[in-house]
Amino acid sequence: MIARTWHGLVPKHRAEDYHKYLLKTGVKDLENTKGNFGVFILRKSENNNAHFQMISLWDSYESIKKFAGEDYEIARYYPEDKTYLLELEKFVTHYEVLYGPIKRSS
Repeated sequence: MIARTWHGLVPKHRAEDYHKYLLKTGVKDLENTKGNFGVFILRKSENNNAHFQMISLWDSYESIKKFAGEDYEIARYYPEDKTYLLELEKFVTHYEVLYGPIKRSS
């Protein structure tokens, strides 16, 4: 299993709206991509900003490419992201999941 992580930073007063936007865009597309095992959205408020960390779980890099494209290490953004995010971080990070509570079907 592979974990794909992405980070975004928005002004704190826009955090709730951005969360709703994420659910309608990225989360919806992630969950509808074959090979995706689930998505987690984490949020941390700090000073006047809110950090969003998104973690998606995958069965293979080939499945990730169905969502992200051939250059799967580049972050995928949607048209309105630039109206919320303070910067568009270029890269995501991938990790091999060594242990976790998610069970794969046989």
